[in-house]
Amino acid sequence: MSRLLKYLFVISTFILLATGCDLNFSPLNQISDADVWEDQQLIEAYINDMYDGLDHGYRENMLESVTDNASYLPCGADNYVRGVISASDMTAFGAGCGGDRMRRLLWAYNYDRIRDNNIFLEQIDNVGDHVVDEETRRRMKGEVHFFRAFHYHNLLRSYGGVPIVDKAYNLDDEMLVSRNSFEETVNFIVQDLERATELLPEVQPDKNGAGATKGAALALKTRVLLHAASDLYNKNPENELVGYTSGDQQQRWRAAKTAAQEVMDLGLYELYNRYPEDPSRNYGQIWLDNSDHEEAIMSRFFLSHRGDDYSIGLRAGPNGYHNWATNTPIQQFIDAFEMSDGSKFDWNNPKHASAPYENRDPRFYATVSYDGAKWSERPATVRQYEPNSIVQTFTSITIHEPDGSTRTRPGVDTRSGPVEDWNGSWTGYHMIKAIDPNVQHHQETQEIPWRFFRYAEVLLAFAEASIELGEEDDARWAINQIRNRAGMPDIVANGDELKQKYRNERRIEMSYEDQRFWDIRRWMIAPEVMNENGKAIEIHVEATDEHDRSTYFNYQYSVYEWQERNWNDRMYFMPISLQELNRNSNLKQNPGY
Repeated sequence: MSRLLKYLFVISTFILLATGCDLNFSPLNQISDADVWEDQQLIEAYINDMYDGLDHGYRENMLESVTDNASYLPCGADNYVRGVISASDMTAFGAGCGGDRMRRLLWAYNYDRIRDNNIFLEQIDNVGDHVVDEETRRRMKGEVHFFRAFHYHNLLRSYGGVPIVDKAYNLDDEMLVSRNSFEETVNFIVQDLERATELLPEVQPDKNGAGATKGAALALKTRVLLHAASDLYNKNPENELVGYTSGDQQQRWRAAKTAAQEVMDLGLYELYNRYPEDPSRNYGQIWLDNSDHEEAIMSRFFLSHRGDDYSIGLRAGPNGYHNWATNTPIQQFIDAFEMSDGSKFDWNNPKHASAPYENRDPRFYATVSYDGAKWSERPATVRQYEPNSIVQTFTSITIHEPDGSTRTRPGVDTRSGPVEDWNGSWTGYHMIKAIDPNVQHHQETQEIPWRFFRYAEVLLAFAEASIELGEEDDARWAINQIRNRAGMPDIVANGDELKQKYRNERRIEMSYEDQRFWDIRRWMIAPEVMNENGKAIEIHVEATDEHDRSTYFNYQYSVYEWQERNWNDRMYFMPISLQELNRNSNLKQNPGY
């Protein structure tokens, strides 16, 4: 029985038990292909499995941790940032825990899902109207065109041009297919998305923001065209598999801007701005608001279930709360946050250096925790060490006792502290974006959604294309909407300064959303930002009362290199695994592997 039919058998058994309906299967422990296409519930189950196949970014090893924003040591991530990757060793993207968590980018995983998509598209028009009415059929076909485009966009960004497979192969078919060009792959994705846009409704009320819609298809089209217009694929690529060998890059930027404008013209979305008096909360609630709100274009929602891999609070939260402190922000990311007046943070500025976490971009306080940050109430087992729910990542604190003696201890939320000391941040920071502070993550799992697409990404794409087209007023207009929502002043720059301001804005706004990994590649800045070793903070402080922060004095901050990093230009694309090359002799490997 195929993976699909095994899945459908489980679903149908559940339906049978839950509803008592007679599915008329014979024999009752099997489902034939004919049975599937004669029952709308089973077809909907097939669709729902495809939604599950889109996966999400709340994995223990997040994509952010192989960028200049964050870090993670296990599961091959440390090897990857040191440039140790090959067709036989995919490091963080290979087998084992890394592959599990990065599976949405992998060759075999996406083609497995594309096969499901192709089976559906081959069969759905043969389904009788008594099973699926025409309106439902249109919606389903639109969803599956969207799914197929989504999986191909995963492959495109990872590998470049890939084999375009638009039918479900049987065992006796010729499967030694060659890679299509980058341009052909882009065109195929866009074609699927244009078909999806035509078929999908603007809203799927029964799916509460988790369904593919016209807006989602256009948002994905915007993302794909933005990548296609970027320098990596246009500046003298080595061959047609990894970029354009002809055509006009400016026309590609125009196509990307037009696609973004199409999303905006729907009039369905706007920036989340429910707490303008509190910009940090305004930004943070985009994720913590567990609803289909005005900025969300398409989301994945979760039910609380302890132990599932989307328990990002357990995996990334401060270890002084019995969490694991993975995907830890590195100092380069911390330093990228501007001051609240829009100026750059600078360790050479004595005022900045003496209080590095004060007066920063409000998004800083909704994205990372740091020494002195207020967080949620400590678990009862930890309050004896720190009763005030304030994060402690100082390396050491020297307490001056009333009798004149002193004692020194490490921070509670460090790898030397008294709680989960085998976990803990290596850098002095923790990710808190999209982590609900009201949940005890070591005991329960939050229900915070993963946002596949949100309106801010569309505005940023519009701004980037506008900059590249020389239409800078449009760019500033879009960027400043996002900055104003975050409580930041307008950008007034132009020329190259505007481009650099935009890129930093995108880095901050879209952090931990599966964006930075691709951005540093398509902008071709990876040699600059990924050859710099990962940095961390060391903090020493004194106090007269360890539980009263107002008595803390003589802070000493020291930035140091913590993680070795090395960039190799072959890493602009992932290698096709040796296993896939052995299966298909017609596949051509990516440059450098």
